[in-house]
Amino acid sequence: MADAEPLMRCYEGSARGRGVETAGWRLCLAHRFPEQRQPYGAGDVPFRDVLRHVGLMLRYFKWWYKKTRIEKKSAFIDLLCAVPLQQIYGCPLGGIGGGTITRGWRGEFCRWQLNPGKYHYETVITDQFTVCLRRKGQTVYQQVLSVEKPSALQGWNWGYCGRYAFYHALYPRAWMVYELPGQNVVLTCRQISPVIPHDYKDSSLPVGVFIWEVENNSEEPVDVSIMFTLQNGTGTKGDGSGGHWNEPFALQDGGERVAGVLLHHCTPINPFTFAVAAREKAGTVITHLTAFDPAGSGRDVWQDLLQDGKLESPTGKSKQTQKGEVTAAAVCASCMVPAQGHGTLELALVWDMPRVHFGSKERLHLRRYTRFFGSNGDAAPALSHYALTHYKEWERKIEAWQKPILEDSQLPSWYKSALFNELYFMTDGGTIWLDIPPDCLPQDLQGPGAAKLSHLLPVLQEYGRFAYLEGQEYRMYNTYDVHFYASFALVMLWPKLQISLQYDIAVTVLNEDMQPRQYLVCGKTAQVKMKNVVPHDIGDPDDEPWQRVNAYLMHDTANWKDLNLKFVLQVYRDYYLTHDALYLQDMWPVCQAVMESELKFDTDNDGLIENGGTADQTYDAWVVNGASAYCGGLWLAAVRMMCEMAEVLGDTETRQKYGAILQKGKESFERLLWNGKYYNYDSSGSSTSSSIMSDQCAGQWFLGACGLDQKELEVFPKSHIVSALRTIFEKNVMSFAGGTMGAVNGMRPDGVPDTSSVQSSEVWVGVVYALAATMIQEGLVQEGFHTAEGCYRTVWENLGMAFQTPEAYCEKKVYRSLAYMRPLSIWSMQLALESKAHRALSPTPPQKNPLHP
Repeated sequence: MADAEPLMRCYEGSARGRGVETAGWRLCLAHRFPEQRQPYGAGDVPFRDVLRHVGLMLRYFKWWYKKTRIEKKSAFIDLLCAVPLQQIYGCPLGGIGGGTITRGWRGEFCRWQLNPGKYHYETVITDQFTVCLRRKGQTVYQQVLSVEKPSALQGWNWGYCGRYAFYHALYPRAWMVYELPGQNVVLTCRQISPVIPHDYKDSSLPVGVFIWEVENNSEEPVDVSIMFTLQNGTGTKGDGSGGHWNEPFALQDGGERVAGVLLHHCTPINPFTFAVAAREKAGTVITHLTAFDPAGSGRDVWQDLLQDGKLESPTGKSKQTQKGEVTAAAVCASCMVPAQGHGTLELALVWDMPRVHFGSKERLHLRRYTRFFGSNGDAAPALSHYALTHYKEWERKIEAWQKPILEDSQLPSWYKSALFNELYFMTDGGTIWLDIPPDCLPQDLQGPGAAKLSHLLPVLQEYGRFAYLEGQEYRMYNTYDVHFYASFALVMLWPKLQISLQYDIAVTVLNEDMQPRQYLVCGKTAQVKMKNVVPHDIGDPDDEPWQRVNAYLMHDTANWKDLNLKFVLQVYRDYYLTHDALYLQDMWPVCQAVMESELKFDTDNDGLIENGGTADQTYDAWVVNGASAYCGGLWLAAVRMMCEMAEVLGDTETRQKYGAILQKGKESFERLLWNGKYYNYDSSGSSTSSSIMSDQCAGQWFLGACGLDQKELEVFPKSHIVSALRTIFEKNVMSFAGGTMGAVNGMRPDGVPDTSSVQSSEVWVGVVYALAATMIQEGLVQEGFHTAEGCYRTVWENLGMAFQTPEAYCEKKVYRSLAYMRPLSIWSMQLALESKAHRALSPTPPQKNPLHP
């Protein structure tokens, strides 16, 4: 097992967090732990904020009622029916973009995301592993490997003693260890998903493999059977809609044979097929039960296995279910394990939903894996065979990727666990990865703007179209102000997906959407999308993403100050890390367009943009006015990168233009915001303009990641950056919750959190990881690790939020937005560490391109 202090639980133990209420919204409400329930005005949400948003709440309710009750659609942020916190989740199954099934740390299958971007939170009790041990021709032990004691399937032996089972996770793998009491037998189930950096085929597959290692410590051989039972469906009402059916299958190819059961789930929209399969090999026997009633006692299944450790294996298809009827299937793998010996049983779970519609049902889309396995809906046998015959290769690649980090004694164990386990969101973030047909035309993708990007079509046809949600509760694809932080995971591990995503954003920039829309916060009507402005997101999975962008309707984001800048910063960062010159050439006119659009925010021509006295950036409830540390810093970093790109591309005129702006802007930034210790929140002179913002060095973060922060290349004086980071560590980290919960977003100079908005008094996990990366870049390594550790310990241990890291939490056990994109920024910490190590080995002057692959 990997040496990394992975997430680890004993079945009988529980998460140290407590259950919480659900509500929550980006703007004014947060989830609160019930034992600390207080009226608003007495807790973390100031009463004045509630009053301030009464009108907003009324508008929201009116919109929510129309959306959910009249249009029968789900709200992109559902304030009234938010997802409750369940401290049960473990490592999700499946590759990127084909849907996911989350298996809890107690072994249950409990979170389902098969339809793109839509979640179902339900433990399907039928979906279980059962062990049967036989000695000398007699069954001596048969047990469902679950601590549950459900009312259904009472003919089964439930209630496994949790103190004999342990869970470990290091994404994309997990281990469940069962010490079978009184049997001298230990089972270890190794769960594997094909999530492999720089792999654009196997990483797309909707499969999970379960390798059962059997350790027989007794003095006599034992016959071991592992039975995998699965309901035809995901625990929704659709399971009883009728017309579903199962059938056994076997597939032999290349001398390897797998066998199992196909469960055909025949819904009108997005039908799919499950496959439960096992690998046949010498000494292994595979048997099955095609169909049984999961709503009954299950006694027939139990007795069948109990009799001889095998299942009946009937031939032929099952009958189709009637309306209200539910069906399930079982597959059993058996082998003999000698005394003091070992045995291995290999099973797989596959789901084949190749052709998908989003909520609008306007267009049919093909998932990425159909390029390799076809789109007819009959790929489950081939996927099962491929998974069971390739998982060893996947494991070798995963170990080769993870091993250097896991064996680095200089890195703390919690960091290794966080680095890999936070990657769960790459697959379980409502992620969709679509294949683009070879006969597709540019204008078919996204309108007239597509034709202006010469390499858009080749990139999308080769690598597909990728999107993931802002969060499982904030249902917007590729939310760009947040992706800015999370993008480090993509560009470091699947850079072609980052480039594909950037092309989609670029073509959206070049298009214009004249459709008007009423915005909830301001109550005004404005265009959904302006030309030469980066969109907030590329759409709602309950609508038609890419065709209708900007599902977010809290603010008119055309005047947000950070979106355009974050596009420019990512373009150069991507080029710096990938050396993709064709990409840079295509993006250059788009960068020029969005920067020209951004220039209008420099209202006094001092080389520095100004914020407009509203929440006009990613902190969309935290008002900022005038020059600001956050947006001003991003602006100067983007101007610096425009100079660098112009130099690479030989555009002397643009280089001179932005060089002049940079010199003027640097002086303005220092004059307006530097106070001798850190950069003020903004220059408005308000009562909170001197607040210490933990994210004030975001521009420097990106500059450092691209090697543009040294000597003559620096934008911000190095001494000022280090002083600001030390101040943040002293005030926002160490003076907040005893230095144990990360960095609060805003802190007053006297060491009291800034409560001028909900967001200023929150900790944003993804921002903290970015801050830690910046500290590491600037040589404050221990401070960086201490800062980030507070978030990991709080989320993954103290609050029990494993595999659902929220966007935000407060000091008093209040959180917001479960399972969020931004914490993927932890990979910027790894980039900072690798860059630091490289500089130590090769202390050469900074170069335009990195040696990091």
